[in-house]
Amino acid sequence: MELPNIPYKVSHRAVKYPRIEFKTGKLLLILPPGYKPDRLLEKHRSWILKKSRFIEDCLKDVSNKKIVERTGGEFKDLIHFLAKKASKEVGERLNKIYFRTMRTKWASCSSKKNLTINKLMRFLPEPVLRYVIFHEIAHLKEKRHSDRFWKRISKKFDDYQELEKDLLIYWFQVAGRLEQKNCGKTVFELED
Repeated sequence: MELPNIPYKVSHRAVKYPRIEFKTGKLLLILPPGYKPDRLLEKHRSWILKKSRFIEDCLKDVSNKKIVERTGGEFKDLIHFLAKKASKEVGERLNKIYFRTMRTKWASCSSKKNLTINKLMRFLPEPVLRYVIFHEIAHLKEKRHSDRFWKRISKKFDDYQELEKDLLIYWFQVAGRLEQKNCGKTVFELED
């Protein structure tokens, strides 16, 4: 089955269940060996179309968002400050903060209470950084994106849906900027 104007890639992997990802703005079907993509595309057609329209809307807004220029040191200091504040608000103590380049996400927080920050977040404005850090630390209380999780988020960020959209817009902008600087080759390595 084809979706109108929505190109997709298929990756057959040793997974038990098929899944759909739009993490980088492109549709990727991750399928168990021998699984046909048609079933998955048909089953999730309306979600795929909705997500695709959302991404198209975000791409229209890319030029409206300004990226921030800060040094690696300024960025790390700001992240440590914001993480300390968010940890206190959530009521969870972080173990360590790591900085590394990540290809599909802005940040993550492990069950060992380690916060990993994508170095590309250096270009995001402070309100967006504050949101990402709070979001990740909130996962220490609520593991999944459940209704309870979003309720917790909305108490602190009533505009969280707009912030989620901003994150996608900034992803396209930052990745595009790096691509231009590296002559079309996406290189996600930044100095510390």
